[in-house]
Amino acid sequence: MAAPKTKSKTASKNPRKNTKAQLLSTPVEHIDITSFDARPIIDAMGKMSFTSRDTGRAAAIFNMMLNDSKCSNILTLAGSTSAGGCMQVYVDMVKYGMIDAIVSTGASIVDMDFFEALGFKHYQGSQFIDDRDLRANYIDRIYDTYIDEEELQHCDKVIGEIADSLEPRAYSSRAFIKEMGRWLKGRKNRKKESLVETCFDMDVPIFCPAFTDSSAGFGLVLHQKRNPKSHMTIDSIADFRELTDIKIKAGSTGLLMIGGGVPKNFVQDTVVCAEILGVDAEMHKYAIQITIADVRDGACSSSTLKEANSWGKVDTTYEQMVFAEASSVIPLIGSDAYHRGAWKKRKARKFAKLFE
Repeated sequence: MAAPKTKSKTASKNPRKNTKAQLLSTPVEHIDITSFDARPIIDAMGKMSFTSRDTGRAAAIFNMMLNDSKCSNILTLAGSTSAGGCMQVYVDMVKYGMIDAIVSTGASIVDMDFFEALGFKHYQGSQFIDDRDLRANYIDRIYDTYIDEEELQHCDKVIGEIADSLEPRAYSSRAFIKEMGRWLKGRKNRKKESLVETCFDMDVPIFCPAFTDSSAGFGLVLHQKRNPKSHMTIDSIADFRELTDIKIKAGSTGLLMIGGGVPKNFVQDTVVCAEILGVDAEMHKYAIQITIADVRDGACSSSTLKEANSWGKVDTTYEQMVFAEASSVIPLIGSDAYHRGAWKKRKARKFAKLFE
């Protein structure tokens, strides 16, 4: 008679680990805008109505931005599209010279991009799961996307270690993120072509005006705890001044805004800040915002680009609101721009060099 089957020691001692492995078994794959040509569908959508036509016009404006030799382009990121599969879209936009500066939430840059640069991944999950089960397995959820909390805490610690290595003084988020890119260059086991590292290579500055509202915040708390009397800190006023310096240097500018939040308002406010500094900066000439925010509650994140015109921030000649979930739209706009090829004639601005 055969002996009864028994569970392995590993399984019996640590069932949580096996459950976690099952939950984190399907990595999110980031879409490659160079692998398909969206021009035919964008052309067709431009002849339709509703959100399709808005998307077609947004793509047309983005191509106008790329064809305008005097226009410098700024990408803003809010929300979780980087975790949800659009990370490579933004990397490629920088790599192929479509974007000259980035303003982002800290989460998009640290919890999502830098996190994956360390070799970690985001995973496909379900929004219908019992979140108590996820908590028991130390898994964080972004709608239907999972993150390993233990890996995220490692990311926190790395941020703290980078801070430990720096001269104790105030840094703009741009200056600190540049050091994150420099740190990545020296690591063999990193994921290549992260947004942080690509921007470091291309001299494209990244600003996170609410930098500590992310994994970076935990890492910097650890840094200050270890160095209570001599530590670095983030200067958000320096962020505002530096981005305004870029606006003044650039002259004509175009905005591609994913979501709203602090990045959206921060980049628009540079026009007003320049005016306060005594410089007559022109309003952002081109502006695209992809969002699902309701415009009726008076909130800044949902304010339309036409509303921004009343504040002297955005011109209304070439502006387009696209009310759609961004991960369903930005790959099409990015692929369309890539294949039309206007980026091939653009001159790199290398705005990061302004602060050397």
